[in-house]
Amino acid sequence: MERERLKEIRWKQRFENYLSALEHLQNGVERQELDDLQRAGVIQFFEMSFELAWKVMKDYLESEGILVRSPREAIKEAYRIGLIDRGELWLSALQERNLAAHTYDERILEEFTEEIRHEFFPLMITLKDNLERSL
Repeated sequence: MERERLKEIRWKQRFENYLSALEHLQNGVERQELDDLQRAGVIQFFEMSFELAWKVMKDYLESEGILVRSPREAIKEAYRIGLIDRGELWLSALQERNLAAHTYDERILEEFTEEIRHEFFPLMITLKDNLERSL
């Protein structure tokens, strides 16, 4: 019984960190014009928020008795139980996050920033809303 309680506490603590990272990302996403430094900040906060998103999914799933070991597994299981929607877009975000760390082409980074703004950030807000209902 104590182990289950600790798992529940763990996802809630990780969720608090996720909320903080998401708030920073939101500040960047809401800006109309971004210079190079601000664009880099949005991408960095996306990477941080995404990392926390899959880890909070993992912790939440574990509190429900579902064990996962990777971001891909966490996304698939979270989608299966209805914690997230648009699972294929989450998997795309995972792939894009991995590619962005090794991309230095300005045009690609600008496109990625727009993808974060219009596709991936809304996904993260939906996860936040779904987890808040579980508190």
